[in-house]
Amino acid sequence: MAQNDPLDKLASTGLLKHEPPGREEIAGLLRTGAIRLEDALKTTNAAESRFDLAYNAAHAIALAALRIHGFRAAKRYVVFQALPHTLGVDTATWRLLDRCHRERNITEYEGIASVDEKLLTGLIEAALDILTRARALAASQGFAE
Repeated sequence: MAQNDPLDKLASTGLLKHEPPGREEIAGLLRTGAIRLEDALKTTNAAESRFDLAYNAAHAIALAALRIHGFRAAKRYVVFQALPHTLGVDTATWRLLDRCHRERNITEYEGIASVDEKLLTGLIEAALDILTRARALAASQGFAE
């Protein structure tokens, strides 16, 4: 992958590190992201489960995109902040995913789980969008599933 100045700048801060991408890792991340997202779409699942599935799907997909570019994140949230540079998403999308990261942390570390249906819908839509973009990127770079 060609040098990416914004990602290289993040690497210079220590938030990212250079690491050659691996075909199996990328395929696995995209596969698990797609499977979790499929389960998140099932309205028979509890809203809390759907949120968890959709969040983890989005994270796996965003991580796959970062790995395709030859980087690994030092912090979990950075994969979402890098999305404008890895998949060309708009600011609103990565900020929504960042908000979902904060909500996930509240649930994970404080045990407070109240899922906002509008946020869940936005999370699922964002995850579907980045899955489409990540699959196209993977195919264009020879990392097709």
